Amino acid sequence: MPRHPITPSLRRLLIGGLLMLGAWANAAPPAGLEQLARDWLQPAIDQAMAQDGGMPLRAEVVMGNLDSRLRLAPCQDIEPYLPPGTKLWGRSRIGLRCTDGVARWNVYVPVTIKAFGPAWVLKAPVAAGETLTQDQAELTEVDWASHPSPVLATPERWVGQTTAYALSPGQTLRENMVRAQTAFEAGSPVKVVSGGSGFAVSVMGQAISEGRVGESARVRLPSGKVVNGVVRPDQTVELAM
Repeated sequence: MPRHPITPSLRRLLIGGLLMLGAWANAAPPAGLEQLARDWLQPAIDQAMAQDGGMPLRAEVVMGNLDSRLRLAPCQDIEPYLPPGTKLWGRSRIGLRCTDGVARWNVYVPVTIKAFGPAWVLKAPVAAGETLTQDQAELTEVDWASHPSPVLATPERWVGQTTAYALSPGQTLRENMVRAQTAFEAGSPVKVVSGGSGFAVSVMGQAISEGRVGESARVRLPSGKVVNGVVRPDQTVELAM
């Protein structure tokens, strides 16, 4: 059988292929990548907590693991990053990508970020539609990041609100659990008020939509014009000037 001569270009190709195969064969499992992600993550979390808005939250990071069977090509420069649309809150992930190596690769390390701080927790069951009072909850430390709905951190944000559904003892009060108190139903007569520097006007109108305190409602004026305003507790709708 004829033998083909090995030309210089073919020799370089074979040597390059063998070197690459050797690199992949000697690639180490991703032991250490989780630590790299953690080292990058902690300063980012400290900054995020500092920007939270004043509530004293204590962060706790639980790192996940990459598949121990994973083999990655050796890399001279591994860059940690936060994937687009990802938040450092609750269940999340940190990206790691090789920017200088035999082969470019990209992996994600799962991570759970907890944020402990004071919050109001229910002491007893509360029926759906019930108006909340301050003595129904007590202040204790909880993980704010355990649920996507924001915590109602101060009593002013939930006292006097009605529950959106039945709640159980031990639940942390969050925005999705309450609704503003109903001031009037659709079709009810309401007073529409407006004012500015040194003057105030008011007129009676008819509510087109249900009015909940602090929320927007639509009202039809005697002229037939429909306006939007903020519902106040005394069954009035305030228009912004």
